[in-house]
Amino acid sequence: MPQVAVQINGKTYRMACDEGQEAHLLDLAQRFDKTIHQLKGSFGEIGDQRLTVMAGVMVTDELVALQHKITGLESELAKLRVGTSADRENQIAAALNKTAERIEAMNAQLKNGGDE
Repeated sequence: MPQVAVQINGKTYRMACDEGQEAHLLDLAQRFDKTIHQLKGSFGEIGDQRLTVMAGVMVTDELVALQHKITGLESELAKLRVGTSADRENQIAAALNKTAERIEAMNAQLKNGGDE
């Protein structure tokens, strides 16, 4: 299992990851480090543990907000799919009605000896 050295808040941590996930882990660590630095800029030196907890809560808040957004988008997509299906059914029904009218008209012509 590969190991990656990541830097967060000026400290190096060795972390294991799955094969091929090294770059992804480095990117995640850089994003988290950026959050830490933003908090440091806002609150100053407040202690590593408190800073890490605050950053973790902020990242979790963003995650929850994105999950809610995804759920909403999935709901909208499901409604669109249902609407599309209903539209198709209406179009098919209209085409069938039109075809039935043409058949009835042809049937009437045949009964009248094709005079119409």
